[in-house]
Amino acid sequence: MISITSYADQYGYIVLMLALLLEMIALPVPGEVLMSYTGYMVHQGQLNWIMSILIAGIGTSIGMTISYFIGKRLGGPFLHKYGHLIHLGPKQLERTSNWFKKYGNKLLLVAYFIPGVRHITGYFAGITKLPYKTFALFAYTGGFIWVSVFISIGKLLGPQWEKFHDAVKKYLVIAGIIIAAGIILYYIYRKYRKPLVWLGMGLIHWTGMIFKSRVRAEVFIFATATATLLLIVLMITMVQNLFAGEFSDFNEVTSLIVSLLFEKHWSSLMHMLLLLGSHKVLLSVIALTVIWILWKGKDRTHEILILCMATIGGELYQNILHGYFHRVALSGVTSLSHFAYEFPNSQAIMVLIVYGYFVYLVVRHAEVIWIHTFMDILFLVILLAIAVSHIFFGLELPSNIAGGYVFGGVWLGLNILLLEIFRFL
Repeated sequence: MISITSYADQYGYIVLMLALLLEMIALPVPGEVLMSYTGYMVHQGQLNWIMSILIAGIGTSIGMTISYFIGKRLGGPFLHKYGHLIHLGPKQLERTSNWFKKYGNKLLLVAYFIPGVRHITGYFAGITKLPYKTFALFAYTGGFIWVSVFISIGKLLGPQWEKFHDAVKKYLVIAGIIIAAGIILYYIYRKYRKPLVWLGMGLIHWTGMIFKSRVRAEVFIFATATATLLLIVLMITMVQNLFAGEFSDFNEVTSLIVSLLFEKHWSSLMHMLLLLGSHKVLLSVIALTVIWILWKGKDRTHEILILCMATIGGELYQNILHGYFHRVALSGVTSLSHFAYEFPNSQAIMVLIVYGYFVYLVVRHAEVIWIHTFMDILFLVILLAIAVSHIFFGLELPSNIAGGYVFGGVWLGLNILLLEIFRFL
């Protein structure tokens, strides 16, 4: 790291472009470290931010282009001759080529963030004969996104870039893997759509025979059950991370980024955003939910009953959780007792439940599609705004807020699932 950064000090843009070019043809060059350090140099005023991104993007694009043409000229014959030794014979190569032509372009957008994967995507795009125009569009776009993120993070972190570089990189890798997994799952769905549809219809029919169902309720039951299951898995993972002491980096990086993005002159706005999570506003949202049920509700008795269970039961639910984590902290099971005392955040749990139930009912009964999208986006913006305002004033640790949202999501999901089952009866 010291060697590559010292070269960057002396030669600036030239080293940046050459290093990323070489990394894209799979040579062992620490490109992400160099880009973060470049961002630090931008912070110091030694380099220009836009020029750094432009130069880094050009170097990345040239390197990817070289690997693409190497794969296109040399990789195909080699794999046709020796690919069977690694279970990649002509038939498998043809199938992989067809897959890459259809979906590999999306992978090019996120592959840069996954170490090891970004070094082979150019070669494989060439080997599978991905059209150059398609390759160029997605590979170059992904490359510029990649360099922009790391250089901007280095600029944002400034003198602390080296301290938090590994932590930031870890979370970006996780995000890249999640997106890539989403692309793969989408491919699996597209390829096996008919069998999956028939299986889903069979399950829906079986459920319908039991509960005398309606199609709309069936969809919501399936979607809610899936989302709740994923949140339960995430909840278990967060508890394991709490006990393993893995929230420190997340808290430090998130708090630092919020403090760097929002300076003191944001205080007035942040005070307003804090109000979104206050008891008065939450009570107002509950009242609005009741009005919506009376106006648009199709099963008013059950919807109001579940509203009471979700909110009143949510208070009991978060008290039980805090009692458990307080005992864990006092027992000394985890050295991170200061995290466990406030994990998960009570206000975050109730915010997720109250706002989430209102958004669910609007989406459930609104017939206009754009309202669904608008309410989902608005919901996410409100959650993010409340979290940022608490972190800005140092009122709560980011991990505790995230935990509150996840635990609250589990409780809300179970209540919505119960409501949808009631609709069948």
